[in-house]
Amino acid sequence: MANEFTFVVEKVCPVCDKKTRVVKVKSRLMIQRTDDDYCCHYRDFNPYFYTILACENCGYAADEKHFLTALPERHKQTLAQFLKEKRVSFIFTPERTLPDALASYQLAIYCAEAINAPLSRIAGLSLRMSWIYRILDMKEEEMTWAKKAIELYERSLMTERYPIENLSDYMVMYLLATLFNRIGDREHCASYLSRLINDKDLKIADNKIYYDARKLWQNIRMESAEEEKEAAKAKK
Repeated sequence: MANEFTFVVEKVCPVCDKKTRVVKVKSRLMIQRTDDDYCCHYRDFNPYFYTILACENCGYAADEKHFLTALPERHKQTLAQFLKEKRVSFIFTPERTLPDALASYQLAIYCAEAINAPLSRIAGLSLRMSWIYRILDMKEEEMTWAKKAIELYERSLMTERYPIENLSDYMVMYLLATLFNRIGDREHCASYLSRLINDKDLKIADNKIYYDARKLWQNIRMESAEEEKEAAKAKK
């Protein structure tokens, strides 16, 4: 039995070709708020626990999009060998605990690394790990995974050509700005926001990112002004 927010279905694993039970989240969830990096906070439920689908037979794990997409034969063979050598196993449970959720993400990261998936994909998994911890108000763990996402996204920008899997370099720069802001590095945050706001093509290419970047820039300026006022008061 799944809970009121989820349901169990069977899917065919793209690695071992066997049927496996997976948990899917019902679409009608109540969003309470959305953070600047698009992390959604839902009422009474954390759907990010179920973002990763994992095969209960061979242990292959990936987000739904990649789990349900046929793999090139070379990737299939690489993953089958990798999972066999590492003796990977993932026990199916209709309701995931925090350890279950974290294990699924870590396994998805290992699988992505095994086939040299784009760094941006692994960065996205790391970002969602930070979201899980943020929603649980586990600040230290959130910052650890936010920093990992930053490292991977920056390496991706330097070494990979965009667009990658529907992800643009503009989106990556915006996410980097939000992440640097969250870890308290406003210098690097401002650097990425400046590149976005001053890019004449961005407003046409991606209107939403342009306005989100401007909004974040304005919020940071307001916060800085308030901090300066508080500091001035403290000196008096």
